[in-house]
Amino acid sequence: MLYWWSKYVLLGPLLRLFCRPTIEGLEHIPEAGPAILASNHLAVVDSFFLPLLVPRRITFLAKREYFIEPGLTGWLKKQFFTGVGQVPVDRSGGSAARDAMDTAVRLLRAGRLLGIYPEGTRSPDGRLYKGKTGVARMALEAQVPVIPVAMIGTDQVNPIGSRMWRPRPVHVRIGEPLDFSRYGGMQGDRFIERSMTDEIMYALMELSGQTYVDLYAASVKEKAAAPAPPKTRDPFRLPDTKAG
Repeated sequence: MLYWWSKYVLLGPLLRLFCRPTIEGLEHIPEAGPAILASNHLAVVDSFFLPLLVPRRITFLAKREYFIEPGLTGWLKKQFFTGVGQVPVDRSGGSAARDAMDTAVRLLRAGRLLGIYPEGTRSPDGRLYKGKTGVARMALEAQVPVIPVAMIGTDQVNPIGSRMWRPRPVHVRIGEPLDFSRYGGMQGDRFIERSMTDEIMYALMELSGQTYVDLYAASVKEKAAAPAPPKTRDPFRLPDTKAG
């Protein structure tokens, strides 16, 4: 009920009014049954436009922190993220990664349409970054197809660091499903999972037109956020002298 209310009554009409979103390739999404929608990730609003434009309900795995913030603001955030179809998972590492995987597989085996961002985080500069292999393992364990989805223009609506959304056109391009049934029973093979993930990322590159970078986006962000090393004095440089 809350999902329907957000999509058709609250947020959906505003997004349609200000951004005039369009979509192509809807015929590639099955009317029923499980599948993974693997999308590039340019902005927070990616998770709002895709459910708005796809008739079927999409479930995203979201950070648990979005759902447990205290106070009225925390309650509102919880209601909002639940309303747009997000399910909380602990992504802090260790056993949490396995728990997130189990949640995804459970949803897929229940016939759900699962949305995921193989890059793991938003692109820091609009380019497409190396995908993480979790999406491949999900597909193999649940035995489902992966449908590539390109979000175009969402980074203009919601640039990184901006608090206000801007009225800009958004387009969603959905590609043909990728069938990995030939690798059935091979989950856990890191070479197979990397090959599958690279195939998914290549499809996303073709759909989105983005430049591909063979690095993890999270690593690039961490490097950019790290403090610059202190400057060291060149021992062979003569000291500056003042005239006079």
